[in-house]
Amino acid sequence: MNFLIDAQLPRRLAHLLTTAGHDAVHTLDLPNANRTTDTELNDLSLREERVVITKDGDFVDSFLLSKEPYKLLLISTSNISNKDLESLFAPLTATIVSTFQTHDYAELTRTALIVHA
Repeated sequence: MNFLIDAQLPRRLAHLLTTAGHDAVHTLDLPNANRTTDTELNDLSLREERVVITKDGDFVDSFLLSKEPYKLLLISTSNISNKDLESLFAPLTATIVSTFQTHDYAELTRTALIVHA
């Protein structure tokens, strides 16, 4: 599965997904790095069928209104250390991947992975 990690999330999430056998790109890996616009991220997501992983609520609005990006994982843990986020994310990687095989929008909180219809 292909993933695109947004700027406000640690690059290590991309590494974690790559290690698990997936294609994961962080915005830092793109030509404009963290200055890549949301529109450019949506376009890349659609073109390469990438699940965008973000904390940015603007992507939720875009997804609900325009079905962009391709698929969306919203991280809604509020303030959390990168280490704690990785500890939360790592054991759920397989579940996240299987979720996006049949669903387009999910949300990761501190306590659950919520699938939105």
